[in-house]
Amino acid sequence: MPDIPSASGVRRSRIRFAKGIGLALALVVLNACDRTENPNETINLKIYQNWQLQPGDKIAGFPVVSGLGDVSIELNGKSVYAPYDGQAQKDQRNCLIFSSPSVPAYLFRLCGISNPRLGSSNQGDSLGSGDVLHFATLRKQPDGTWAIVEPSKPMIERILTKS
Repeated sequence: MPDIPSASGVRRSRIRFAKGIGLALALVVLNACDRTENPNETINLKIYQNWQLQPGDKIAGFPVVSGLGDVSIELNGKSVYAPYDGQAQKDQRNCLIFSSPSVPAYLFRLCGISNPRLGSSNQGDSLGSGDVLHFATLRKQPDGTWAIVEPSKPMIERILTKS
């Protein structure tokens, strides 16, 4: 007469079976996420937002080293300048925020500036210097918040050159 497994034995067999299935599913999922392409291959990502400024571009002779959001520009110790008559103050990130009544719907955020000049500035006054400028243009939204928008090359030129 064959042995009939006890109820607890059947439960243990089912649990082992379920654990085995779970492990097999986990391995399938992990392998599905594993890229089989060559990791040294360039990936072409499609980003919905395409800004005019791209790494490698030059503005007023300064190389752009990043874009899309804050634009990073190698200054190599050179100065940045007030693009208009306006006001410079620090933000919570220790960046320089420049505002001007000439462009009231915009703020200009300059990060990476050493010894920033705070307070009132005239157009062309030095705001400080740095190795790499991380620059963002912010536009006031109808609800009073600020959104980063693509900066124009002429605006960045005003900041990079004494006008």
